[in-house]
Amino acid sequence: MLLSALQAGWLSSLLSRTGSTAWSLPALKTRDKGTISKTQQIITHLRKQKYNADYDLSATQGADTLAFVSLLEEKLLPVLIHTFWVDAKNYVEHTRKWYAETVPFPLNFFLPNCMHKRHVERLQLLWGDGYMEDEEKLEKELYRDARECLTLLSQRLGSQKFFFGDSPASLDALVFSRLAPLLKAKLPNGKLQQHLKSLQNLCNYCTSILSLYFPWDGGDPPAGAPRPVGAEGGEAEEEPHKRRNQLLSVVVGLAAMLAYAFLSGIVSIQRGSAGPAARQPIAMEEEEEEEEE
Repeated sequence: MLLSALQAGWLSSLLSRTGSTAWSLPALKTRDKGTISKTQQIITHLRKQKYNADYDLSATQGADTLAFVSLLEEKLLPVLIHTFWVDAKNYVEHTRKWYAETVPFPLNFFLPNCMHKRHVERLQLLWGDGYMEDEEKLEKELYRDARECLTLLSQRLGSQKFFFGDSPASLDALVFSRLAPLLKAKLPNGKLQQHLKSLQNLCNYCTSILSLYFPWDGGDPPAGAPRPVGAEGGEAEEEPHKRRNQLLSVVVGLAAMLAYAFLSGIVSIQRGSAGPAARQPIAMEEEEEEEEE
């Protein structure tokens, strides 16, 4: 119990110090409210800042948005969680490996397993007690519903550039956030991925958004891309803080490992006696030397 509390406190401390947002995604870092990590709170915050992608939508289009959002959350999201976090082959060979290589030390040793456990518990809450009784049957039903959801999205999109014409709306952002990882990830077990790849207009849709809004595909921006004013100075100022955070992470990691070693009994401290018994072997050696003389 004490060890679990130590580990939880340690992870929380490291996350706050390193500024990591991997524990809760999506995340938006703001100047006045810190980091916002819930989707609806992010949308509400952006709308207050006059960023509203649904401003020009009609009432019918707004109703369609709500219907498709509900469909995605109910039919597609649970299967995506299962695909990336519960399927043993995908989790071990892709998801855990990716997080372990991306998340800074020492979080990469603990964070993927914590997230895995949290997602498994989430699916158990969504699927109920039947999840443990007949997992194989339930999995088939859920994957069938997810394939139907993708087919409906494909039919609704048709040959359009976005779901409501030539401009993206909040539905486009949500659909892209669900489909792009599934399309681009190199999954060893890609049952749902294969169905998505068979829907050519959805594949073209994701590829088009990537080329429009992520032209460098997550890498370094092109040489001609504009850089924020004072970016170089900001990097120089952040370097000492970055090193300090890394040092703190290592120190806290070592402290946690030592605490675990002491609590589990792997390491113990024994005090040697300084009494007569401890000096007895020396006295015996002196006696032997006298006898020899």
